[in-house]
Amino acid sequence: MRVDLFDFELPPDLIALRPVSPRDAARQLVVHPDGRLCDDAVANLTAHLRPGDVLVFNDTRVIPARLNGRRSGRGASEPAIEVTLHQRTAEANWLAFAKPGRKLAVGDTVIFSEDLAATVHSKNDGGEIELAFGLSGADLDEAVAMHGVMPLPPYIASKRPTDDRDALDYQTMFAARDGAVAAPTAALHFTPDLMHRIADCGVSHEVVTLHVGAGTFLPVKADDTSQHTMHSEWGEVDKDVARRLNAARAAGGRIIAIGTTALRLLESAADDECNLHRWSGTTDIFITPGYRFRAVDGLMTNFHLPRSTLFMLVSAFCGLDTMMAAYRHAITQRYRFYSYGDSSLLWPASQ
Repeated sequence: MRVDLFDFELPPDLIALRPVSPRDAARQLVVHPDGRLCDDAVANLTAHLRPGDVLVFNDTRVIPARLNGRRSGRGASEPAIEVTLHQRTAEANWLAFAKPGRKLAVGDTVIFSEDLAATVHSKNDGGEIELAFGLSGADLDEAVAMHGVMPLPPYIASKRPTDDRDALDYQTMFAARDGAVAAPTAALHFTPDLMHRIADCGVSHEVVTLHVGAGTFLPVKADDTSQHTMHSEWGEVDKDVARRLNAARAAGGRIIAIGTTALRLLESAADDECNLHRWSGTTDIFITPGYRFRAVDGLMTNFHLPRSTLFMLVSAFCGLDTMMAAYRHAITQRYRFYSYGDSSLLWPASQ
């Protein structure tokens, strides 16, 4: 499909730079199976659920993956190098995006602090590099935690500096497993109180893990979706989680992914008969209109960038015309967009 079919104009002032408080006070646009739109709030989510439904959250935890350093050589005269780690490949190695990446060559050393440095192991397409650090394992994790900063999305980081509030605001209440460099933002809207009310209405929840990479923010530069290459991300679905989700669906419950990351992982773990299995590995699944969904019956997600792979995904889920109408409505009603913005609850026509 042509990428320009997924384009729309978004007023810059609708990009949220801070989340609302409390988290579940965010607005929520409900898209019904017939395309009908309903303005609501996340705090009222239980009104759209029914006993036996299961919410699936991503329990990845964002690490302070943005590092600032300089290439070893001429000291202060060297230009600053900003590195965003996005996928671990070994105990001492990370794939990363570097700015300015053109300043780096294979074999160069980037010094981030007295106790943290890395060598450029390889350079790949799209500005990606692989770094081999002098530390490994837990020692590397500790050094990155000490010297790194929270990797806010570029549409926020370009408008204000990262601060101490982001260390809390950019983690979900489910964050448990270190490894993401971007938050599974749909889950940022949940609070303990909301989860208690969800449980009280007979709705359960499960967790899976997908370590979201910085590739999620990369623009689609191709003119056609068939020419775009997705970056891979590591994920895992536990066998008991898969079993419980299969049983819930067989009993008539709906599987509702909280975020596109949870959805992509569940779809990666499903077979052609729509059964989920234990799954572990990397996925580069790219979902565009025409995709047959196998594992998910509903989706809660924030509002996404134009021409992005995530807007393509929601367009596959509900239909491009429906999502373009929903986004026009959201813009007219001044919903807040992107990571710290408002939410949508999507029910595809097949439901």
